Amino acid sequence: MAAAVVRLKTHNGQDVAFVDEVKGQGGMKDVYFSPNKDYVVAFFRDRQDPVAKERLIQITDTYRDRIYNQEGGAYWKDLYCWPTAVVEHQGRLGVVAPFYSQNFFFAVGSRNGDSLGIKGKEKEGKWFASARNRNTFIDPRELGDWSTHLRICLMIARSVRRLHAAGLAHSDLSYKNVLVDPSRGGACVIDIDGLVVPGRIPPQVAGTPDFIDPLVMMTQKLPLADPKRVLPSIRTDQHALAVLIYMYLLYRHPLRGPKVHDQDPQRDEELTMGERALWIEHPSDTSNRIRPQDLRPAQLPWGDPAKISYKVTGPYLAPLCERAFITGLHTPAQRPTADEWEFALVKTVDLLQPCSNTSCEQKWYVFDNTTSPRCPFCGTPYHGSLPVLNLYSSHKEGSYRPDNHRLMVYSNQSLFAWHMFKNVAPNEKLPEGRRKRLGYFVLHNGKWWLKNEAMPNLWDATQKAQVPVNGQIELTEGSQLLNKEADGRLIVVQMALS
Repeated sequence: MAAAVVRLKTHNGQDVAFVDEVKGQGGMKDVYFSPNKDYVVAFFRDRQDPVAKERLIQITDTYRDRIYNQEGGAYWKDLYCWPTAVVEHQGRLGVVAPFYSQNFFFAVGSRNGDSLGIKGKEKEGKWFASARNRNTFIDPRELGDWSTHLRICLMIARSVRRLHAAGLAHSDLSYKNVLVDPSRGGACVIDIDGLVVPGRIPPQVAGTPDFIDPLVMMTQKLPLADPKRVLPSIRTDQHALAVLIYMYLLYRHPLRGPKVHDQDPQRDEELTMGERALWIEHPSDTSNRIRPQDLRPAQLPWGDPAKISYKVTGPYLAPLCERAFITGLHTPAQRPTADEWEFALVKTVDLLQPCSNTSCEQKWYVFDNTTSPRCPFCGTPYHGSLPVLNLYSSHKEGSYRPDNHRLMVYSNQSLFAWHMFKNVAPNEKLPEGRRKRLGYFVLHNGKWWLKNEAMPNLWDATQKAQVPVNGQIELTEGSQLLNKEADGRLIVVQMALS
């Protein structure tokens, strides 16, 4: 017999309906589908007090409005699963939320014909942030590559940055509360109903193990009102974000090494993730370094930082890892912010180089600024000419300074407005007209060319000649390209290999 359809009015007068059959369960809620599966209704299993109801109404009304009804608000539709209304039924409080996009459900599932039976289930991040899970369980068609993982990290950092800009903290960032799609490079932050507004909406949870701030772990046994107790906040989000990025790029946890602090397992866990938390790649304190003999074959090579170091993340992300897990680990004010991660990830994507080994699992790697680059994942060296574009901006008429931003060139690589204009950033505020590519690069008969598709004021600054739209310019050592529009950049070509 088919389950009954329940029809309700939300707190703000919307008509909603759900099929009276539990389709999923989280830590605190039971989830029901709408008849058309275009939204869900999630009810808290435990009775909630009036303060909780008011809290949810603020999240679904006031704070949702701050995100979606501002400049670039439509951009966040796919990056958040933000609840839209509050409902009550048979004494239980619940929220209405959009259904996840189909790409956040496993299309193939696990290996061996989906032996784990996860096809059609949510792509919880734990499957993709562990070398053992990736190598043992998940079908390779679901794994994506290093390029898509970088984009996952960028989407998460951007989403967290926007929450923090609105004065909000997620409070429980983890791979349980961020769905990912490695096949396309997408991410969606969920469990928004647990948001924290410092001073107004208190946290409901301390966080998820592996992602809890060491200071929260250290003080969790103090009374809730004790001023020394550290509660979830923007600062604790910053720690969790750093852990997520590290795990999605390196497939291991930054703090889980062999060091034992206490014979009691619970006390050891509290110290390992709290007071005595120590980065497994700490440059001077090696007492928590991974021992290769302790690793299973399925954890290699990623589980051994001696084989794949955090430095493979490149010149922009590696320093942020050091801040997050050395100076910032126990000193929250020193932690990288979400916008710092976002900016570094954007620049790192521009440093990606495709691996010439068609069998390379990761397919991409960050250019290491050497004259003999090789893929750090499979060891394949790069052969052939390799142009690197160095971006410069003008701070006064006729004077250009380096932007510490480079663009690697490969066949069919695109050139965008954020490369050619100093005040354009590839974020939610970017107008649609600025999202189209302006040109692209091709290798023809051993020479590299930039094809100008949409830059009417592009000049060959070396030859002092215009490069017309639909024209092209060869990339050679020292050649210079100038965008003569307002705030236009100067590009200087460097041939890393020739």
